[in-house]
Amino acid sequence: MRNCGILFYMPNLIEIITRDMKLRNYSRRTIEAYVRVVSDLYKIVGKPPRDITAEEIKTYLYKKQKGGLSSQSIALFANAINFLYTQIYKRENFQKLRQPKRTNKLPAILTKQEVESLLKQTDNKKHRTILAIAYAAGLRVSEVISLKVKDIDFAEMTLTVRQGKGRKDRLTVISPRLVDDLKDLTQGKDGSDCVFESNRGGKLTTSTAQKIFYHCLAKADIKKDATFHSLRHSFATHLLENGVDVRYVQELLGHQNIRTTQIYTHVTNPSLKNIKSPF
Repeated sequence: MRNCGILFYMPNLIEIITRDMKLRNYSRRTIEAYVRVVSDLYKIVGKPPRDITAEEIKTYLYKKQKGGLSSQSIALFANAINFLYTQIYKRENFQKLRQPKRTNKLPAILTKQEVESLLKQTDNKKHRTILAIAYAAGLRVSEVISLKVKDIDFAEMTLTVRQGKGRKDRLTVISPRLVDDLKDLTQGKDGSDCVFESNRGGKLTTSTAQKIFYHCLAKADIKKDATFHSLRHSFATHLLENGVDVRYVQELLGHQNIRTTQIYTHVTNPSLKNIKSPF
């Protein structure tokens, strides 16, 4: 009978976590991530989370770290576990897990020439515009696929990113080079329609957009360890190289803390790049 109790336990717990996080206005992606962590914790340790000890939690996280998870991923796991035990179980004696030190790894940046080469690798207008607007406006992949027709203002050459990371709206810029393609892709659509719909209608998936990127990256023979997010990194870096103030770049990216934006100043340091090797 004990096993039957455990089988019913997890769905109930997930429902409670989801409900509480929605009431606190957490984003859908964060809710899904926390639920995955709690489910994985239950699966790996092999007993309901309410019965898991602090030592078992540390062992669980240590194994994840040894398995190659990045410090950012470990931080997400820690946040999810902290939420479970402080907000759901309300354990007064629970010592919150500390965030691991983040690695100071510089983001992969594509040069302007590499971006141009990437965009030339597909004749599909929708696919090319998906990649181009991510770079031209500094969008995350989730923001690209969620972009609605009504969010584009051709008169002001801006677009509104609605409910981006942190559940905030922000305004960013678009390029005149994209106007014709965007008008073609939005012609005949309602304002609430997605700009980039799937062939069956409705919203594209993030994996589809990422596959488009990797396909073009391979065809362009670019060897950098780049991801779809590198287009957003490149947007920020190239703006700074063009002399745009870091505070404006912060606003366009929607970063809450300017320190997040300042990592791009390390990539684009002109004084460092002008130094010649003595060899």
